[in-house]
Amino acid sequence: MNHQHGFSSLLMVLLLLALGSILLQGSDQRQRSLMAQTANEVQAIRDTARVHSALQWGKRQPWQLQPALACQYVPEKAWRVCLRIFNDVSVLLIARSGSVLLWQSGQIIKGKVLFSPHGWSDFCPLNEVSLCQIP
Repeated sequence: MNHQHGFSSLLMVLLLLALGSILLQGSDQRQRSLMAQTANEVQAIRDTARVHSALQWGKRQPWQLQPALACQYVPEKAWRVCLRIFNDVSVLLIARSGSVLLWQSGQIIKGKVLFSPHGWSDFCPLNEVSLCQIP
């Protein structure tokens, strides 16, 4: 009888080890998934902060009134900012950092580009979405 009792104890220990291993593997997978999600969210927050900076930088640039689409790139910051001028003297400033785009509308008044005091937009303010893209 001692032999059977020892065997069942050993079997119980092995079962607990197997269950513990399965639980640890599941926890590890969950942690890896959460770490990847967190890394993606951190990158999105960084890109959003950078694109806001790029938009503010673009608003302070001395844009020429020709051509109808002009872009500036700041390599050390990885910003790309473009100004699109339309026939009705309205303008659209487009900024991109990473995968995030922001827009700022404005007008040409007395030969100068003036931007709307109401701020930026995180969605394309035009009906024709292709005009909101950076080339």
